[in-house]
Amino acid sequence: MGQDQTKQQIEKGLHLYQSNQTEKALQVWMRVLEKSADPAGRFRVLGCLITAHAEMGRYKDMLKFAVVQIDTARELEDPDYLTESYLNLARSNEKLCEFQKTISYCKTCLNMQGTTVSLQLHGQVSLSMGNAFLGLSIFQKALECFEKALRYAHNNDDKMLECRVCCSLGNFYAQIKDYEKALFFPCKAAELVNDYGKGWSLKYRAMSQYHMAVAYQKLGRLADAMDCCEESMKIALQHGDRPLQALCLLCFADIHRSRRDVQTAFPRYDSSMSIMTEIGNRLGLIQVLLGVTKCWMIQKELDKALESIEKAQELAEGLGNKLGLLKLHCLCERIYRTKGQQRELRDHVVKFHECVEEMELYCGMCGESIGEKNNQLQALPCSHFFHLKCLQTNGTRGCPNCRRLSVKPGYV
Repeated sequence: MGQDQTKQQIEKGLHLYQSNQTEKALQVWMRVLEKSADPAGRFRVLGCLITAHAEMGRYKDMLKFAVVQIDTARELEDPDYLTESYLNLARSNEKLCEFQKTISYCKTCLNMQGTTVSLQLHGQVSLSMGNAFLGLSIFQKALECFEKALRYAHNNDDKMLECRVCCSLGNFYAQIKDYEKALFFPCKAAELVNDYGKGWSLKYRAMSQYHMAVAYQKLGRLADAMDCCEESMKIALQHGDRPLQALCLLCFADIHRSRRDVQTAFPRYDSSMSIMTEIGNRLGLIQVLLGVTKCWMIQKELDKALESIEKAQELAEGLGNKLGLLKLHCLCERIYRTKGQQRELRDHVVKFHECVEEMELYCGMCGESIGEKNNQLQALPCSHFFHLKCLQTNGTRGCPNCRRLSVKPGYV
C-alpha cells in the first residue's frame, strides 16, 4: 500500500469513526497497519488506533499500540514523532493508573529537543503529568502542571486543551473540597465548548457536563447534578464511551446516596464497578467503594462497610493514592467510634493525621485540615494553597509552608 492509498484509507477510517461506526473504522485502520509500507502513514494510523481505544476504555490495547508507535517513531528518526509517541505512552499509563510511569514518560517528552511541533505538545504533556500527580495526591505538583498546561493553551490559542485542563482543575478542586472552584472550571469548559466547539467531538461537551454534575452533587444541588449527568451519559452511550459511562453511573449513584435512597444507589455502584473493573480504572474503583461504604453506613451495616473499606484500602495502597487512604481512615474513625472500639479508633485518628501531614493538606495559617469540609481555597505562586479567608485576614509575606519546609532539621 503506497503513500496516497495509505492516506485515503486513514481518512476513510476517520469518516467511519466520526459516524459512530467504530468497529468498521478499526478494521480499516488495522488493514492499513498490516499492508502499508509508509512509516509516516503507519505512525498516523497508530495514533488513530490509540485515540479510539482510549475512548472505548480498551486501555491495554491502547498501551500496546503506543509501544508499536514508539518503534515506528524511532524508524522515522524524527524528534517530533518521538515526542508524540512518548506522550501517547504516558497517556496509556495514566489511563491504567500507572502514575509513576506516566510521570517518567512525560519527563522524557519534556527533555526531548524537537521543533515547534514538539513544543506545542508540551501543554498536553503537562496536563497528563498533572493528572498523574493528582492520582498520587501530590497536590502542589499537580496544580503546577495544570497551570503550566493552561499557559501553553493560552499561548497557543488551543481551546481544546484549555477545555481539558479546566475539567482536570474541576476534578482537582472537587478532591480538596473547594466546591465553588470545582464548579467554576467545568462551567468555563462548557463555555469554551459553546463558543468554539462547533467542529469538536461531542466528548468535550460530555466531559464538561460530567464534571459540572460532580460539583453540583457535592454542593447539594442534586436536580442540577442529575440534569448534567443525564446529558453526559446520553453522549457517552451514543459514542460507546465506556469510561465516561462508568463515571456517570458513579455520579448517579452518589446523587441517589445524597438523597439517602441507597436501594437505587447500590445497583448503579455495581454497574459502575463492573465497567471500571473491565477497563482497569482502579482510581475509579476506589471512589465506587467509598460510595458503597457510605451506603452501608447509612443502613448501619458497619461490618459490611468495613469489608468495602478493606477492598478500597488495598487498591489505594497499590496505586499510592494518599487521599483515598485519608478518606478511608476518616470513615474507619467514624465506624469505630460508633462501635466503641477505642484502640482501633485511635489507630485511624493517628493515620489520618499522618496522611494530612504527608500531603500538606492543612492551611499553613490557621493549621486546620484542608479537604475536611467545603472551603474556598487560594493558591500562592508556589502552588501551596490556603483558606481564602485566612489570606484575606492575615495577608502574606511569602508562603508559610515554604518557610517551614526550608528550616534545616538541626535548627528546629
